[in-house]
Amino acid sequence: MRTTTRRAVLGVLLLVALAAGGAAAEGPTVFLGACYCREAGTLRCTGDLSEPDCRRRCDEALCDEWFWKERLPCWNWGYGG
Repeated sequence: MRTTTRRAVLGVLLLVALAAGGAAAEGPTVFLGACYCREAGTLRCTGDLSEPDCRRRCDEALCDEWFWKERLPCWNWGYGG
């Protein structure tokens, strides 16, 4: 009886481990961050964007230069806002 219980517990643990592994394999984690766009000498920031969304937004806005900071909020350098 004890061997049967052990096998049942190991079977349940194996199923839980497989289910957890399958959930992790669904897709890559998308990180949000701060998207900075320099346009006509002005630096603007939009928060909570993924890198592809930042790239798309900056291409549409015709930014002179852009960069994205992973997992960071917009920073205003202490000048209000």
